Amino acid sequence: MSLTAYQRAHRAAEHPRSVEQRLLREISREMEDAWNSGRRGIELMPALHRNREMWATFSAACGAPGNALPDALRASIISIALWVDRHTSAVVAGREPLGDLLEINRTMIDGLG
Repeated sequence: MSLTAYQRAHRAAEHPRSVEQRLLREISREMEDAWNSGRRGIELMPALHRNREMWATFSAACGAPGNALPDALRASIISIALWVDRHTSAVVAGREPLGDLLEINRTMIDGLG
């Protein structure tokens, strides 16, 4: 089996929590790398947009009928997603640093572990 085929098979068998952790880590690393390379404002948008999309997806999943998470947890995730959306705009505008977005992602990574 080729390495690519093995990686596809492994990802297909991953637990959803592992997929979410991997995605959070990947996007956080992308944002941090962009910040550390000196990108600011609109130059951060590719990485920030991926993070915003990820959180919007988490929010949509929490609002979907049949979601098995407890109501309070679903509401918290939706609230965080709304905050991420607003804070992302503030980071792009230069009113806020990136660190708070990274901290939220790290907290989620730890919570999924």
